[in-house]
Amino acid sequence: MLKYAILVFIGGGAGSVARFILGLKLNSIEQSIPYGTLLANVLGSLIIGLLFGFMDKSSYFNNSYYYLLAVGFCGGFTTFSSFAYEKMVLLRSGDFISFFTYMFVTLFLGLAAVSIGLYIAKTI
Repeated sequence: MLKYAILVFIGGGAGSVARFILGLKLNSIEQSIPYGTLLANVLGSLIIGLLFGFMDKSSYFNNSYYYLLAVGFCGGFTTFSSFAYEKMVLLRSGDFISFFTYMFVTLFLGLAAVSIGLYIAKTI
């Protein structure tokens, strides 16, 4: 149990730092849609799809990879709370077009990314 907690800690720290850097580079107050958060959530979905696809296919990927990469890295890298907050900011500003665009694009691309990740992992 302690081993997995340490793996989650390491992966989560790395994911959080990667998310922070991505947000610094891509999120801007002038933009209506926070592209850094969008990209983090879509990339995290792709990584989860790849990871679970490889875990289904191979015994090489054990629980350690799951805790380090899926729970830790992707948990720290993706951010539902920022996504929810940014949607509330758009709602409060009355920018309904950006609100719905951001919400549906994130959902659609996230699901597509998981599907693509699973497909890639199973065909390699």
